[in-house]
Amino acid sequence: MSSSSSSKALIKTLIKNPTRIRSKHQAKQLHAQFLRTQSLSHTSASVVISIYTNLKLLHEALLLFRTLESPPVLAWKSVIRCFTDQSLFSHALSSFVDMRASGRCPDHNVFPSVLKSCTMMSDLRLGESVHGYVVRLGLGCDLYTCNALMNMYAKLQGMGSKISAGKVFDEMPQRILDGETMSNALPSGIDSVRKVFELMPRKDVVSWNTIIAGYAQSGMYEDALRMVREMANEDIKPDAFTLSSVLPIFSEYVDVKRGKEIHGYVIRKGIDADVYIGSSLVDMYAKSARIEDSERVFSHLLRRDSISYNSLVAGYVQNGRYNEALKLFRQMVTAKVRPGPVAFSSVLPACAHLSTLHLGKQLHGYVLRGGYSDNIFIDSALVDMYSKCGSIKAARKIFDRMNVHDEVSWTAIIMGHALHGHGHEAVSLFEEMKLQGVKPNHVAFVAVLTACSHVGLVDEAWGYFNSMTEVYGLNPELEHYAAVADLLGRAGKLEEAYDFISNMRVEPTGSVWSTLLSSCSVHKNLELAEKVAEKIFAVDSENMGACVLMCNMYASNGRWKEMAKLRLRMKKLGMRKKPACSWIEFKDKTHGFVSGDRSHSSMERINEFLEAVMEQMEKEGYVADTSGVLHDVDEEHKRELLFGHSERLAVAFGIINTEPGTTIRVTKNIRICRDCHVAIKFISKITEREIIVRDNSRFHHFNHGSCSCGDYW
Repeated sequence: MSSSSSSKALIKTLIKNPTRIRSKHQAKQLHAQFLRTQSLSHTSASVVISIYTNLKLLHEALLLFRTLESPPVLAWKSVIRCFTDQSLFSHALSSFVDMRASGRCPDHNVFPSVLKSCTMMSDLRLGESVHGYVVRLGLGCDLYTCNALMNMYAKLQGMGSKISAGKVFDEMPQRILDGETMSNALPSGIDSVRKVFELMPRKDVVSWNTIIAGYAQSGMYEDALRMVREMANEDIKPDAFTLSSVLPIFSEYVDVKRGKEIHGYVIRKGIDADVYIGSSLVDMYAKSARIEDSERVFSHLLRRDSISYNSLVAGYVQNGRYNEALKLFRQMVTAKVRPGPVAFSSVLPACAHLSTLHLGKQLHGYVLRGGYSDNIFIDSALVDMYSKCGSIKAARKIFDRMNVHDEVSWTAIIMGHALHGHGHEAVSLFEEMKLQGVKPNHVAFVAVLTACSHVGLVDEAWGYFNSMTEVYGLNPELEHYAAVADLLGRAGKLEEAYDFISNMRVEPTGSVWSTLLSSCSVHKNLELAEKVAEKIFAVDSENMGACVLMCNMYASNGRWKEMAKLRLRMKKLGMRKKPACSWIEFKDKTHGFVSGDRSHSSMERINEFLEAVMEQMEKEGYVADTSGVLHDVDEEHKRELLFGHSERLAVAFGIINTEPGTTIRVTKNIRICRDCHVAIKFISKITEREIIVRDNSRFHHFNHGSCSCGDYW
C-alpha cells in the first residue's frame, strides 16, 4: 500500500467483499490499516469483527468488540454466531440477552444462531420465548429462522415446558389453515414443527427434510411418506438426507419392496455411494433379514464411517451371524475407524451369544481406552456380556460401579444372577429396582420368573406373575407362561403345570409345552409326557426337541419298540437329531467337541486324562448313570458312550492344557446330561478346579465337588 488514497480504496474494496480475506494475517493487516488511517468507525469495526468470526478468530473478535461503546447489530450477530459455531452456547445466549438489554433490535440474521444454541442447550422454554419474540418482530416468515425453529422443536420434542408453545402462535395474526383456526393452543413437539412448516411462505429442501425427519423419528411413518410425495409435487428433489430419513421407515415396516424402490432411485441419481444413504440401506436390508443385500451395499460404499460399519455389525447380530459381526468389527478397527458407543453396544451381544470371554475382555479394553466407561448403554451391554460369558462377578462389579441404572441394566443383572443359579439374589435385585422407582417391563418379569424357576420359589413366582396385570397393567406373554410352566415342572407340580398351560390366555405353542415335557423327563413321568407330546405334535408336528426327549424317555423305560417307531417317524419327516456339541476357548481359539467324535488332535491325551480321573472318581463313589443312553446295548457299552460326551471331552481338554487353578469354561448347545453333571462335580473336586458349564438354559458352576444349581435343574 504505497499511499493513503490507495489504502483507503483497497479498504473500501475489501469492505464490500470481505470474503477475500482468508487468513488471520490478512485480517490483522486490514484491522491495522483501519487504525492507521483513523477510519475505524462502528461500521468498519463490525466488518472486521465479522471477518475475524468467519475465520473462527473468536479471541481477536472479542477484543475489538469490547472496545465498542454501542456495538451495532452486525457486530452482535457475528459474535453470537461465532459463539454458537464454537459450541459456546451459553455465551451465545448471554450475548443475545445483552444485545436486547442494550436496546439493539436483532434482525433475521441473528435468530438462527440463537435458536441453535437453545436447541443444543435443550432449553425449550427459552426457545419458545425466542419464537414469541420472532413473531412480535414480524420475522415469523423468514426461511432460515423458520428452519431453525423447526429443527429446535423436532430435536426437543417430548420435553416438558413450563409455558405453552401455543402462546407463541397466539401472537401471530389469525390464520386459517386446512380449515382450522391457527390461534388455538399449540401442542409441543412434532405438532409445533408442523405448524411452523405450514405457515412458511417459502420452503427449501432443509425445511422439507426437517419435517420429514421429525415425523419419522416420532414414529409417524405415513405422515413422513406423505410429505416426501408432497415434496416431489412441489418440484423439490429429495437429497441424501431426505432418503436416509425415509429408509428406516421401511426397516420398521419390513417393507423391502418399497425400500428397493428408493434404492433404485438413488442408483439412478448417482448418490448410492453416499455414506448416509448407504448406512440406511444396510440397516433396512438387515432388518428385513436380507443380510446379503446389506453386505452388497456396504461393499460398494466409497467411504465407510463408524455409522456404516455399525449398521452392518448390528445387522449381523440381528440375524444371528455373530462371528461375522466380530470379524467386521476387527476390520473397522484395522481401518482406523474409531468405534463409537453404538458400535460397542452392537458388537458386545455377539460376544455374549458366542460366550467368547477373551474377545469380550478385549472389547472392554477398547471401551476403557475410548473413554466410554460411563456410557449407560455400553455398561448395560457389558453387564449382559460378562453374565452370558460366565463371569457374573465381573458383571456385578460393572453394575455396582454404574452411576445410573435404567431398566435395561437392571434386567441384565437380574437375568445374569438368574442364569448363574443365584435366584435369591436376583429376586432381591428385582425388589431393589422397584424401590429405586424403575418400573419393571416384560423382560424384567421374564428375568425374575426365571430366577424363581431356577431355585424353586413357587409362591414368589405366583406373586410376580399376578402382579404383572394387577399392579403394572402388563399382559403376560408366551415367555412368562413358559417360565411359570418351567417353575411348576421343576418343582414336581406336573399336573398343576399341565392345567396352567391348558388354561393360558393365549394359545400355547410347542415351546411352552416343551418346558413341561422336559420336566416330565426329569421326574420320569412317562404317562403325562405322552399327553404333553401329543399337544406339542398337534401344533408343531416336526418339533425335534420333543421327539428326542420322548425317545430318551422310552429308552429309559426299556420301551424300545416305541422309541424305534418314533425314530422311524423322524426319518420319514427328514428330521435329524441335533448333535450334542461343546466348545472351549484356549489361546484365543475355540475348540469344538461332538459327542462320540474322536477326531480332535488332542484326543489321545484327553482319553489318558479321563481314564486316570475315572479311577479316582470311582474310589470317591462315582457310579455311572446310564439311564439317559438312547441305545439298547449292555451297561458296559453305555458307560463307554457316556465317556465320550462332548462336555466331558471339552472339560478334559481344558484341564490338560491349562495351569493348575485355572478356571475351565465350557459351552454346550443342549442341556447337560445328568451323568456328566455328576461326573464333573467329581472332576472339580479331584482336580481342585472351578469348572463352569453353560448349557442351553443356565450356567453350572462346579467347585469342590458341588454345583451352583444345587442339583435343581
